[in-house]
Amino acid sequence: MWDPDKYLTFADHRARPFYELIARIQAKAPRRVVDVGCGPGNLTTVLADRWPDAKIEALDSSPEMVEAARARGIDAYVGDVTTWKPQPDTDVVVTNAVLQWVPGHPDILRRWVTELPSGAWIAMQVPGNFDGPSHTLVRELVATSWRSRLADVDLRPADAVLTPVGYADVFDGCEVDTWETTYTQVLTGDDPVLEWITGTALRPIRAALTDDEWARFRADLAPALREAYPPRNDGRTWFPFRRVFAVARVS
Repeated sequence: MWDPDKYLTFADHRARPFYELIARIQAKAPRRVVDVGCGPGNLTTVLADRWPDAKIEALDSSPEMVEAARARGIDAYVGDVTTWKPQPDTDVVVTNAVLQWVPGHPDILRRWVTELPSGAWIAMQVPGNFDGPSHTLVRELVATSWRSRLADVDLRPADAVLTPVGYADVFDGCEVDTWETTYTQVLTGDDPVLEWITGTALRPIRAALTDDEWARFRADLAPALREAYPPRNDGRTWFPFRRVFAVARVS
């Protein structure tokens, strides 16, 4: 289950890659703009503001996120990225921090290329830090002291996403721009990295545990994260976060 409030706790940090992604889309007057994995809709409204004459389509697999998006006035619906197909008038597809959750997503991107009209744009962004301490420490904890309880939990592996070159190959035949950026994010508060990943990477673990188990898991993980991302004397914590981007125009 996704928690829109928890996700929006770091809304500014999560929004910056989105703005940098859509800045590379050069569509002038798209007929339909689709936000695949719209989340709580706070960024879908940006698409509507940029292209006010376009039909805005928004979907997410989480009913909680769709409800939050609808509360913002967005006509969102519950949908599955793996089965979604673009309408014939779709000129822009945006998927922001979604495909890392979808095994085999490169094949989905290749399919969209064949289904979209000539000149359509696909813009995607995914976290690229699955080999960072924020994720490796979680996998190590699950594989050791929590193995018997969490053996069936599906955690994203270190190779959950491709490199920029890998995505350029996925969009072979398109006009494509791929790049990566590592943001040094400034987090504050108690155990801020733990709070950050609670809204994303730890979501499958939270869903599998009781409240008491979840409290114990957090207590086990917090010291390791504090060591990997030590707070400064002023209370701030530096959190390097790599993102991978691709923008492709269909031939």
